[in-house]
Amino acid sequence: MGCYTPQAKIDFESKVTPSYFRLPIKIIYCDHKRNPIGEIVPYYGCHDSSKKVHLQVNWDNEYAKNVWTEIIKRKILHQAKLLDYYGIQLSYMLYQYLDEVKLFDETNREGHAAKIYFNALFGKGFSRDEQNDINIALNYGYTIILSQFNKEIVSNGYLTQIGIKHSNYFNSFNLSSDLMEPFRPIVDKIVKDNYGEVFGGSMKMKLLDIFNYKVVIKNSQQFLTNAIGIYVKSVIAAIEQKDISLIEFFEYEL
Repeated sequence: MGCYTPQAKIDFESKVTPSYFRLPIKIIYCDHKRNPIGEIVPYYGCHDSSKKVHLQVNWDNEYAKNVWTEIIKRKILHQAKLLDYYGIQLSYMLYQYLDEVKLFDETNREGHAAKIYFNALFGKGFSRDEQNDINIALNYGYTIILSQFNKEIVSNGYLTQIGIKHSNYFNSFNLSSDLMEPFRPIVDKIVKDNYGEVFGGSMKMKLLDIFNYKVVIKNSQQFLTNAIGIYVKSVIAAIEQKDISLIEFFEYEL
């Protein structure tokens, strides 16, 4: 009679459980109002996570700043294109700021662009600091995208806590916050298209459907989840190989 051990159980389950049932599952916890407040992230994302973390803490900070600068320029570009889509002529100011972005955005072109952008989308009196349905919807959508970036970064063996521009000691997702910037306008468009809708179940479902969006990346059409995976790997490769041309940015049809 053989000895039944935990390892034997794992070996047995790996043989009888189809691979598609063993895919990682993203678990997000919500509060009593069903707003996301936390998530489960595995300690070890891949077999050589210790090696990846060692590489990460030794990244060339100056080159990483170059990579982040390209990321933030792409965010401003997508914001400008979204204003173009709605026929908002103030987009020309964002294109101007885009040309003025310096290394690590030392003159805060991103901040100036954001003020014009959000006022153009949601009205001159709109502020991202207010507690209203628009901001709640935006934050909800950003959290959904952030969770996917957390998943991809960890699954590649890196730490979400160690960022490039974002370096808040109280933010567990600094790197995710850095990398997700160009994807924010996708959320903005959903909220803008449903402008005036009270934040509730209907809006949540529209935002949750974001991963069914398709974008073009590496000359092929991909669902947003796949695109985020491709993009994350490319950004990390660009930093570690010191080659900005390796970054795979996405395009989507407005």
